[in-house]
Amino acid sequence: MPIHHLLVGTFNTNLIATLAFDSSAKTLQIVAQNDGQAPHSWLALNEAKDRLYATSWTEPPGLASYRINPASSTSPPTVSPINSVRTAARSGYVCVSAATAYSAGGPTGEVFEIDQDTGAFREGKELQKLDFVGETRQKDDGGVMDFGGLRHGSHSFDLSPDGKLAYAADIGRNAVFVFRVNDDGSLALTEKNIAPRSNDGPRHVTPHPNGDYVYSLQEHSSMVDVFRVDREHGKLTWVQGVKIIPQDDSPTRYWADEVRVSPSQKYLYCSTRGLEPATKGWVAVYELSAEGLPTSDSPITLYETATSGGWANAVQPAPGEYNEEGIEYLALTDSEEGLVFILAFDGKKITEVARTKLEYGGDQKVVGAATAVWL
Repeated sequence: MPIHHLLVGTFNTNLIATLAFDSSAKTLQIVAQNDGQAPHSWLALNEAKDRLYATSWTEPPGLASYRINPASSTSPPTVSPINSVRTAARSGYVCVSAATAYSAGGPTGEVFEIDQDTGAFREGKELQKLDFVGETRQKDDGGVMDFGGLRHGSHSFDLSPDGKLAYAADIGRNAVFVFRVNDDGSLALTEKNIAPRSNDGPRHVTPHPNGDYVYSLQEHSSMVDVFRVDREHGKLTWVQGVKIIPQDDSPTRYWADEVRVSPSQKYLYCSTRGLEPATKGWVAVYELSAEGLPTSDSPITLYETATSGGWANAVQPAPGEYNEEGIEYLALTDSEEGLVFILAFDGKKITEVARTKLEYGGDQKVVGAATAVWL
């Protein structure tokens, strides 16, 4: 049976949901409600997909690690807590290599050692503290649109495919910080690359699998910019920018959310959220050339999402082996109504094929879906 599993975290509960997508019956069901250590806004898997790492929106804030218990003939995949570490500020993003975890959280970031045998954060093994702001650090007021400083600070960390460079997008500094990854996993800054426009606000940076290009999603301008990577010097050169909302629409109505390369490397998936509940979000799909450049300034399709997306509208392509001939599947999360969608792209248009609504502990409040990862 073509059952594929996902894990989904939330912004406002301790739920880590295990979902099952049946690509034959086109159904999406909650099959396990795992109790997490905190609300987890961002989830990341290790390469083996047997460990899960998450940002923890607690006080004090931090990161959490989990063991993924594989599915059996009688039970779905579940997660069990391993341990946690503290971060200086609320983290918006965590990514991991085999031995290291990287966190970006507004004004600051951290590098932690990981025990490769257990997947745990090593006690007392914080390799490095990062300060993205220095003496010009802003104080956040804790408002709903601040996320503990994330809306005006560093928001993401991603590694190059070979693990030798790291990219941190910083909305408030309007820049992408490029780092050389040292042998011990620590970072050395090689460039603070200022965004092409004064109003961009880089949120996430995704590398192409060939390592030659990275895609920077601009939260404020609803653009995705393509940069050529100078691997030797750790520098970025702007090549091309594409708009991920309708051409005649204003970016002031949106906050862009995500950019991801399809496993087939044929497409670039980009998503935006509406700033107000009445403004629905969008998923844009661009065709990529063999080397990784958008083949047109216009998307293949623009898909209007069912809601504004709330704080999420995060799109995540399914692994290549989960797709079908001529069809690529995507997960889309929504915090406004607590929904998770499965979308299908056939090379021409996107259609919704399944959805489910998150629930947790019998509480009647909306369980705000944050991000999804495919197992």
